[in-house]
Amino acid sequence: MITRSEAVLVLTGIVVAPVTRTVRNIPTEILLGEDEGLNVECAASFDNLQRIRRSALVERIGFLGRRRDEICTSLRSLADC
Repeated sequence: MITRSEAVLVLTGIVVAPVTRTVRNIPTEILLGEDEGLNVECAASFDNLQRIRRSALVERIGFLGRRRDEICTSLRSLADC
């Protein structure tokens, strides 16, 4: 989830970075695995950000923890900033 945690409870839609098992090692993805609660190596793809209904999220299967710097870097790469 990319949406600010503070805003999630008041929004009906949130922005997410889809997770894929296809790891391309490019600046617009963040590598994920056991440290994030996932049982396979994968990546969050910031090239494919999506807005979804908050009600569609029913179960947390992983987390990014304190990786905000990596999220910001991926977003800058997405926008060529």
